[in-house]
Amino acid sequence: MENPEANRTVTNEDETDEINDSPIEQVRLTVPITDDPTLPCLTFRTWVLGIITCAVLAFLNQFFTYRQNQIYITSVSAQILVLPLGKFMAATLPRREIRIPGTNWSFSCNPGPFNLKEHALITIFANAGATSVYAVDVVTIVKAFYHWKIHPGAAFLLTHTTQMLGYGWAGLFRKFLVDSPYMWWPANLVQVSLFRALHDLEIRPKGGLTRLQFFLVVFISSFAYYIVPNYLFPSITALSVVCWIWKDSVTAHQIGSGLHGLGIGSFALDWGTVAAFTGSPLAYPAFAIINSMVGFILIVYILIPVSYWSNLFEARRFPFYSTHSYDSIGKAYNVSRVLNQKTFDFNEQGYDGYSKIYLSIFFACLYGLSFAALTASVTHVVLFHGKEIWRQTKESLQGKGGDVHSRLMKKNYKALPQWWFQVLLVLVIILAMITCEGFGRQLQLPYWGVLLASALAFSFTLPVGVITATTNQSQGLNVISELIIGYLYPGKPLANIVFKTYGTISMSQAISFLADFKLGHYMKIPPRSMFMVQLVGTLVASSVYFGTAWWLLTSVENICWPDLLPKGSPWTCPGDDLFYTASIIWGVIGPQRMFGNLGVYSKVSYFFLFGFLAPIPAWLLSRTFPNNKCLRYIHMPIILSGTLAMPPGGAVNCICWITVGLFFNFFVYRRYKGWWAKHNYILSAGLDAGVAFMAVLCYFALQINGSNGPDWWGASLDDHCPLARCPTAPGIEVKGCPVFQ
Repeated sequence: MENPEANRTVTNEDETDEINDSPIEQVRLTVPITDDPTLPCLTFRTWVLGIITCAVLAFLNQFFTYRQNQIYITSVSAQILVLPLGKFMAATLPRREIRIPGTNWSFSCNPGPFNLKEHALITIFANAGATSVYAVDVVTIVKAFYHWKIHPGAAFLLTHTTQMLGYGWAGLFRKFLVDSPYMWWPANLVQVSLFRALHDLEIRPKGGLTRLQFFLVVFISSFAYYIVPNYLFPSITALSVVCWIWKDSVTAHQIGSGLHGLGIGSFALDWGTVAAFTGSPLAYPAFAIINSMVGFILIVYILIPVSYWSNLFEARRFPFYSTHSYDSIGKAYNVSRVLNQKTFDFNEQGYDGYSKIYLSIFFACLYGLSFAALTASVTHVVLFHGKEIWRQTKESLQGKGGDVHSRLMKKNYKALPQWWFQVLLVLVIILAMITCEGFGRQLQLPYWGVLLASALAFSFTLPVGVITATTNQSQGLNVISELIIGYLYPGKPLANIVFKTYGTISMSQAISFLADFKLGHYMKIPPRSMFMVQLVGTLVASSVYFGTAWWLLTSVENICWPDLLPKGSPWTCPGDDLFYTASIIWGVIGPQRMFGNLGVYSKVSYFFLFGFLAPIPAWLLSRTFPNNKCLRYIHMPIILSGTLAMPPGGAVNCICWITVGLFFNFFVYRRYKGWWAKHNYILSAGLDAGVAFMAVLCYFALQINGSNGPDWWGASLDDHCPLARCPTAPGIEVKGCPVFQ
């Protein structure tokens, strides 16, 4: 179990080892230390296949986002499909040079065999297409939920500026988060392993399989099996045994439900459930999975039950686990009573005559934990990574440092000028301010909001980037950004979500760009080629995401309103409900009436202080007992984020994710390291690809025509725990639930 944080003291011997290879064992086992700088990269094939895959993935993912049966198609699918297409183009296209009229430039449609670096750049294009565009959610809730008009130009510019702003932060922190060998970005090793399986020439061992053969076996098996949970037997995505035994007990359903409760006794027979919200656990280091498990147990099995059954914040009036907002009598919160529909401002008189806003205990505690995890990230990075960042700063100024991969990149390719990022950053910030101040101030956010959101993203990109680069787990700025603008500019729901988008997405985009840069670093792609592909890919993806969303929002009547849609209509927008609820909490009601002195949840704000202090004891213990390896694995930001993807995921997703992750990255890694090194990441890629391809095939062959599988008990995409959603406070009436006396 390799923990990058355990190797912070650097000696002369360590520096010599870094020159020869990476200090991270997983990287040494996966990434080759060779390079061929003569291979062509930005070829005709790269541009054609890259832009097509980027656009297709962007269209399909946005199209499926609005549907009840959501499908997320990853870049792994494109990574597999483009290989035969690239080889076909290499075999059929003419090799003669084509000159561009009026210039000295020329290019060849076929510069030779389809190579690894072309394939990697096309995958970077695909990564851009597979990355969702957060600003589209703003457009969706404005048009579909609030029923307010927004100028298409404002929506278009909002979409592009929020995606592009992250380039600036990525450029500023490349030295720390890409060049440093300790920032190893675990998720990239899955794609590196797949590239090697698809391109490396390998002799089949006696009685065994090559990596490519192993991938094909896993891929075909995953593809064939996924028709069972996706079409024939959807209920195996969440099997909650406790609910089947005690069918009429609300408490039993709350304890046993894998989707709406604690998930005790629940499990799944579906890779989609394992990797649905957090990604494949096989890509996470074991110490991160163990910290997540500790956090999950402490939060889900101790904090939440104690809070609920002690009736903290009147918790028993509401469902145990829900992302909706409620009034004081347990009914869904009626936003129209507290929102002025003409001015789109907060109606204080209506609020005073109605009700404070309430949340499920799970949702309320998760807000507090998100406060704690964010502040813990800053403290953790300063204490555990501060010396490394300072050392990296001095070495970068002196032109030193790095490992064999950094040395090869510096030797073989031109450096990427820093001013490229700086100029782009300034231009995008100016364009963002024009977007907010123009179009009749439809977006409500003044220019200073853009500057403040940019400062917020800049402040957190480094600490969050360090945690993501070493653990594969990331923190978001959505809650802290909502809190800040909610206090500074209350009662403006659209301003709140636009500010959140600029703050949150510019940082997350920076993290995404840095991850791609590290992938290019491992694959030895010229940095300037990486920059061009990322820039063009982001512009193409943003345009397609926006165009698809605008088309559906303006052509599908009553989209996102299940009660008003025709029976069986799939356009229910399940993923946007949480975003809409957050806009009510932070934008309409405001943080002062939620977590301030006027709100029900004022004590939740103490989580900020708790999170800031939480890493200090672990750091002191690791310094006091330096020979105790266990103490060096304690990672408070991950522990405080132990609920992983809850919400929108359920306990069953977390349980399965932790179980599978521990088996492969702890048990198998320690006992069968040779097998793990050769097959672990290939197994992850094969499982993901099989699920993705069958999901697409099943949808277009069957579900698009209204065929959703056989009509029987197991056909329900549910865990058959209906009472888990019921309140337990006396006198609260909810349809389908017993009334407690």
